[in-house]
Amino acid sequence: MTEAASTTDRAGTLTLGESTGRWVLAAVVLGSGMTLLDGTVVNVALPTIGKELGATLAGLQWTINAYTLTLAALILLGGSLGDRFGRRKVFMIGTVWFALASLLCGVAPSIEVLIAARALQGVGGALLTPGSLALIQASFASRDRARAIGVWSGLGGIAGALGPLLGGWLVDAVSWRWVFFINLPLAALVVAVAARHVPESRDEEVTGGFDVAGAVLGAVGLAGITYALIAAGGAHPDIAAVTVSGVAGLAALAGFVVTERRSPHPMLPPRLFANRQFTAANLVTFAVYAALGGVFFFLVLELQTAAGYSALASGTALLPVTVIMLALSERAGRLAERIGPRIPMTVGPAISAVGLLLMLRIGADASYVADVLPAVAVFALGLATTVAPLTATVLGAAEVRLAGTASGVNNAVARAAGLLAVAALPLMAGLSGDDYEDPAAFTHGFRVAVVICAGLLAAGSLLAWIGIRSDVLQETPEEPAKPAPACKHYCAIGAPPLQSGTEPASGAGGRCTPDGGTPVP
Repeated sequence: MTEAASTTDRAGTLTLGESTGRWVLAAVVLGSGMTLLDGTVVNVALPTIGKELGATLAGLQWTINAYTLTLAALILLGGSLGDRFGRRKVFMIGTVWFALASLLCGVAPSIEVLIAARALQGVGGALLTPGSLALIQASFASRDRARAIGVWSGLGGIAGALGPLLGGWLVDAVSWRWVFFINLPLAALVVAVAARHVPESRDEEVTGGFDVAGAVLGAVGLAGITYALIAAGGAHPDIAAVTVSGVAGLAALAGFVVTERRSPHPMLPPRLFANRQFTAANLVTFAVYAALGGVFFFLVLELQTAAGYSALASGTALLPVTVIMLALSERAGRLAERIGPRIPMTVGPAISAVGLLLMLRIGADASYVADVLPAVAVFALGLATTVAPLTATVLGAAEVRLAGTASGVNNAVARAAGLLAVAALPLMAGLSGDDYEDPAAFTHGFRVAVVICAGLLAAGSLLAWIGIRSDVLQETPEEPAKPAPACKHYCAIGAPPLQSGTEPASGAGGRCTPDGGTPVP
């Protein structure tokens, strides 16, 4: 009998003081760390990928968006599959799937094959990512759960910080293909540890079917609109194809809304959006994460194309974002608990917008200390002020029993925002074809995109001031007759931070308290 089999009945009782608990934590940290690394290293490799595979700017856009598309569309379904069929099983399947797709990415002979492999990677990520936190939630005793999540979040932040450095070094010293090959030994280790040490768990009370129709319509809708935006920005766009794709995408999204309203088991329950605070918080999320996705797509290309940075140097340039987020996110969460989230969510995006305007100084021969570092640091300071209060508001506005779904919806919104931003911004900036290899042309487009992203952040700030109440996180009376269920939060890379999955704190009115976890761009 394996150790996993012997601990299956111990789900919900493990502690960090015993070896099995530490092995479980190691498995989920390695699994989520693999996706975190992948999410931060690929952007750094984009210029090299484009040159070696002869890709246009549209090809680079799809290299990012193919992964984000399938991940955003399927992440809620992936969490439901884990609850139904076993979280460890789906986590391991997702890990193997992600590794095989990474192998295909690494050996891709053309940009078209790479894009297809990235889409498959997103499917694996949608199965793997929700399970990482769900396994902690299901495996650990309540007294150790918050601590385990804190360790998981901190180590995940380290993985995110190492990503640009590792990616830049691999691109410069070996090959961009090793950005993907590095996932293979990590995945093998994750599967070996999970198979031996991680107890299986599932939701025995879950009933009904899966919202497959909703998942398909959501994916088709996002894919149609994304294709239309990217194709419209090409050197010689096929107007008929752009029109048909755009109309089909909009029709599919309309069908998604109708399906979610009528489905007995919707993956995006419409009743969540009946709460104005939840709706407002997700509108802010869309604005902020659209800007975030656009900036990190353009900035790395600008540093390498115009400023002449190496892949390693451009990856290192982004390190202050992760460092500042790690240092300040928890403090921002505590501040929001004291004064309410309205002010941090208003001030934070405005500060980030100032940081983006400082990026207008980046161009040919840009000095890191004088031009890049101040802009990146100010941008990160605003982001750190915003993210923890934003996610706390999303969770605070939802019923306890829907906290996991609310977190998953918020993450899907964040990913969809980044997806559409990467698709639309080159078109709006007048970039196409091989402009990413022309320093003068790309710098002009970069500056247009930066101003648009600053405008998105300003819009997010205004939305927060108008739509968010300062008292949304205030304590409310708890119903003693109902036990406080544990919260389940499904999240993924580059999206809002994970929140504690512990039982609600005393007097918290049944709501989960934020732990100030940190997203990784």
